[in-house]
Amino acid sequence: MAELQELTALELAAAIRRREVSPVEVAVHTAERADRLGPQVGAFVTMTPELAIEQARAAEAMLASGEALSPLLGVPCPIKDLTRVAGVPYSMGSAAFVGQVADVDDGVVTLLRRAGTIMVGKTTTPEFGLPCYTEPDIAAPARTPWDLGRSAGGSSGGSAAAVAAGIVPAAHGSDGGGSIRIPASACGLVGLKPSRGRVSPGPHAVNGPGVASHGVLTRDVRDTAALLDVLSASWPGDAFRLPPPRASFLAACDSPPPTLRVGVLTTPVIVDDAPVDQACLDAVAATATLLERRGPSDE
Repeated sequence: MAELQELTALELAAAIRRREVSPVEVAVHTAERADRLGPQVGAFVTMTPELAIEQARAAEAMLASGEALSPLLGVPCPIKDLTRVAGVPYSMGSAAFVGQVADVDDGVVTLLRRAGTIMVGKTTTPEFGLPCYTEPDIAAPARTPWDLGRSAGGSSGGSAAAVAAGIVPAAHGSDGGGSIRIPASACGLVGLKPSRGRVSPGPHAVNGPGVASHGVLTRDVRDTAALLDVLSASWPGDAFRLPPPRASFLAACDSPPPTLRVGVLTTPVIVDDAPVDQACLDAVAATATLLERRGPSDE
């Protein structure tokens, strides 16, 4: 088996189900890497080793019970510090809220708990998630592990740094104007902002203008699909709600692509004279070419 940090979330969960590694061993391994690498990349504002071990032991009990298991059981998945985890500090990247402790789990945290993921800590975010970089007053700045002199982006910069550094295979994030996608680009990850109404902010938060959406950062498209399956649930009072997909997002990864119209935008829409790095333009062009080639054949 490959080193634990090299496995995708689904590969790690499969190794756990085969009893090649235990959830507690995974939690301990993750905590060691977080302690060693987390400060270098500014990944975490709070670590929760006791909660992680508690959840890992619960996952081991589920394994021993023989009941149907989640495809993500035992996978570490930290939570961005704009989202509440009951009993864990919740500062939203702001010095004004240092010492505040959440009294409830936000809905996405409830869903990730039910899926058997392990909450190893809260990831760094800028104050209230507003900037497109992650440099809060209360924690070290988030840096891409590929070049510690450069930003991991924002506002899910800590989550991206944790995944890119191989501390965890997946991390929760949220995105209003690029807060998942910008860190994914800066750190070489998969970053999807789900459509409005796909992932609910409820039951304790509200949609507001409906711009922001919860999601994840991963190193693998299938991991993103599997976690989107977990997070795609509605709560009472949702202002926006999409119909459920005809099949799981994970299953769709192995289905032939339908006919699609894909728009390509390479000019910033907010600041139209902002420079776009040539590497990003090249990646967009390569992706567009790949999608064209994978489209319906003439046969």
